[in-house]
Amino acid sequence: MKFLLSTILLLMTTLHSPAQDFLYAVAKEPTPVLSTPDFKAVFGGTDGMTIKTDDQGLIREMELIALPGTVFYLLGEYDHATHKIFKVETNEYQYNIDLYIDSRFVELKKERPGERKIILPSKEEIYKSLDRFVGNRYCWGGNYNSGIAKLLELYKPSGEISSELKAEWVLSGCDCSGLIYEATNGYTPRNTSKLISFGDAVEIEGLSAEEIAVKLKPLDMIVWEGHVIYVYDEKTSIQSSISKGGVVKMDLLETLKEVTATRKPVNDYNSMNKKRFVVRRWFND
Repeated sequence: MKFLLSTILLLMTTLHSPAQDFLYAVAKEPTPVLSTPDFKAVFGGTDGMTIKTDDQGLIREMELIALPGTVFYLLGEYDHATHKIFKVETNEYQYNIDLYIDSRFVELKKERPGERKIILPSKEEIYKSLDRFVGNRYCWGGNYNSGIAKLLELYKPSGEISSELKAEWVLSGCDCSGLIYEATNGYTPRNTSKLISFGDAVEIEGLSAEEIAVKLKPLDMIVWEGHVIYVYDEKTSIQSSISKGGVVKMDLLETLKEVTATRKPVNDYNSMNKKRFVVRRWFND
């Protein structure tokens, strides 16, 4: 009920074709991308003090945070007088989901701009980022760990809120695939549904946790649809997990034992339907 009024108001706002002079937009800054045009319901709700979350405390409407320079194709717009909510597509996130952005994060373009230049950082830079993220909160759809303070300005809370709610409001932290997405400047796919086939397969089928451990190299991905864990070094793993409280480093062998206790190691994720995982090697020194 608390989001009913916001939803009614949204339905009274018609999706129009974008202004003909502008068919494209470019992210000027980290830009939240949602699967709903109702940003106000997510950031504030009817009382201006509520973040819309599910029973796990996650903002399920969050898809990703587009990095600066991301190009969007405008499909339609909701006009809110002071700003617009655009329905968009982008080559950087193709998952057959409706996507929406707030116009105040982007710059409109009449001609199609060049795509964002995605340059893979060095191994040293990737590790500096991973180390910096350790201890950060888990954020569904998050891949900009420091958060977006501008959300507190554009969707200002109606009163004082706690530091915990502020962290949630600005989308600080990251989810499992967002951890490496930010560390690599968006070089890696954003979701695990594509990470399961990213890079090259490491043959692990039929092996024990101990046997798998000796085959792994730094930055290998231990992945299945729904979660991904990264090899930090020969003894350590790193991941962002809601059940583990956010971004954590763990013993690699213990991590593998935990995974193999419930999932079967396979070489090709599409080879079977049972609970399984693969290891993908995408980074080569």
